[in-house]
Amino acid sequence: MIFTWLSSIFTVLSLVVFVGILFWAYSRNNKEQFEALGKLPIDNDNETTGN
Repeated sequence: MIFTWLSSIFTVLSLVVFVGILFWAYSRNNKEQFEALGKLPIDNDNETTGN
């Protein structure tokens, strides 16, 4: 009986954390930061090759 409750609580908490991460990842406030982070490999490659 207690295992069923713990399993249910863990499942609900996992879902809440997952939805929270989705909201954070797709938030408009983070768009500029993610765009800059996405360009880092390209910028780093241009610095090493001198292009």
